[in-house]
Formats: sequence, structure tokens, C-alpha cells
Amino acid sequence: MNDPQTLQIILEPSDSRRLARLCGQFDQHLHLIEERLGVSIRNRGNHFVVEGPEQARIAARAVIIHLYDETARHIELTPDQVHLRLQQSGVEDLTAAEAAGEGEVAPLGVVRLRRAVIKPRGRSQQHYVRAIQQHDINFGIGPAGTGKTYLAVACAVAALESDQVRRILLVRPAVEAGEKLGFLPGDLAQKIDPYLRPLYDALYEMLGFETVNKLIERHVIEVCPLAYMRGRTLNHAFVILDESQNTTPEQMKMFLTRIGFGSKAVITGDVTQVDLPRGTQSGLAQVMTFLEGVEGIGFTWFTPRDVVRHPLVQRIVEAYEVFEKRLASEPAAPRRGRTPQ
Repeated sequence: MNDPQTLQIILEPSDSRRLARLCGQFDQHLHLIEERLGVSIRNRGNHFVVEGPEQARIAARAVIIHLYDETARHIELTPDQVHLRLQQSGVEDLTAAEAAGEGEVAPLGVVRLRRAVIKPRGRSQQHYVRAIQQHDINFGIGPAGTGKTYLAVACAVAALESDQVRRILLVRPAVEAGEKLGFLPGDLAQKIDPYLRPLYDALYEMLGFETVNKLIERHVIEVCPLAYMRGRTLNHAFVILDESQNTTPEQMKMFLTRIGFGSKAVITGDVTQVDLPRGTQSGLAQVMTFLEGVEGIGFTWFTPRDVVRHPLVQRIVEAYEVFEKRLASEPAAPRRGRTPQ
């Protein structure tokens, strides 16, 4: 008689080499699944037994079956691939699928480019891409490493290649993050260039180095410091405002009112990493309080669980969140100084 707290999985066809790739050296891949989902996994050959809460067991089964399918196409699985699959097939996704009466997670939406197909990883990224496709103005808010900028660039390239827009504008506030702009070499454009490097890197990957440079020369792709946006009206353009937590309220209002006919705007940022002078309110933090729910504007909120970099990055972000909340709740320490006589 089967234990109601366990779930049986039989992987077919039984292949000892594929099973070894699935489990990893010293079963490290299975241990990653156990740690992340809070389950216990035992196996003998191609027969696996998963023990734990029901939703976690379902999640583990989906991950194990998917990874075993991957072993038929990949020479070796890596811990990174296991981590990313866990991002895509977490308990939340399977709970939603179960509620909808589905056995597995719904297929991922994709961004199709001429050179590549970009697949959103996880529920938040899927929501983000759908929101960009459905709304003219979208906010992607959350910690570093969640794919906010990368996916925005992918959607912009897809819109350009399908003639939905005529040009792409990449905008970023030139706020000093500990380094003084004046000490960087070159003219203003060259000083700003390092701040836009993540946007360039994504474009080079999706379009190729030569194509990007040609499009920049023809002003089809334009890199623009936020301060230069005043007075412009942007029609038939895909505009990305990156690092928007470093805009002032006045700059954010100015940017949002530049959007013209046939244009889309994606605003990305992380309100926990504001580099504005002390006492200056973030324009992103301000609009979060009153723009959500406005028709035609989409918001996607990313969490540390959506981080798709090294697994340690997710844990670091979570640790910082706990630390900052504790710091905010503690009373301010009295200043040291001479006691008044």
C-alpha cells in the first residue's frame, strides 16, 4: 500500500548513463531539489520516491521528469541548469496549474528574434513579457539578476524586427554610484557609456556587434542620457528607461510624458539600490504609490526567488532584505558627543 505522503516516479526508458547525469556527482542535483523544495528523494535505478508536502512533491516530479528529458539532449547536466529549472517549475507555478486542472505548467511564452528565441524563466518573467506585449507603459521592479533589463531589450528587438516600432531608445539616468563622472575619460557620451553597458551587452547578443553599430549610426538605436529627453516627443519608438530608481520625481514625470503615438516604454528599477543624494525622493518609488491600476500601465514585481544568476545571489538578496527590515525597525542610536553641562 502506497504511503499518501510519498509520490512514485518511474523514468522511461531506463538508461544508466542518463540517470547518472540526472542525479549528478554524489547525487548533488537531487540534493539541490530536496533543499529548494523541502522534500526527500530516494531512488533505485529508474524508480524514484519523493516524500514531502503534496505541492512540493508535484513540483519535484515535474523537475525530475524535465531534467531526465534534458539528459537525452545534453551531454551533462550542471547545477546551474537544475537551479534554473527550479526557478521555472516552483511550487507556485504547479499550484496554479493544478488549480486550472492541468497536470503540468503551461508552456512558456517566448520572444522570437531572428538570431535567437528568448524564453522567460518562471512565472514573474512570463507575466513581465505578457505585460509588455499588452500595455504601452510597463514597470519591472525588483532586485538585480531577475532579467528585467534583458527581457525588455529582447521585446524591443522583437518589436523592431517585426516593424511594430521604427527605433529603440535606451535611456538611463547618469547618477554617480560612488564614482565621479568628471574623472572618467572622454566627452559626455563616453562618460555615460559605462552606465549603459548592460543594455549594449544585451543588444550585441541579440543582434550582433556589427548590426548594432550600424543601427546606432543610422539612429535606429539611440542611446540617450535621461537629461537629454526634455522637450522631445517619441513616436513609433520602443523606449527603455533602465535604473529608474535613480530618477527624481520631476525626471520621472518628464520621461513618462514623452511617450508618443505608436510607442512603448519599459521602466526598470530596484528601489533598494537608490544612488540619489540623501534626502532626494526616488521618482520610481513615488509612482509606485499611485500609478498601479491606471489603465494601460502594467506593473511586474520581481522577488529574490526570481533571481536567475548564481544561486548565492538569491540568498544574498534575501539576506539584505531581512537585514534592511531589521535596521528600519530598530530605534536610531543616540549620537556620541559631549554631554551638555
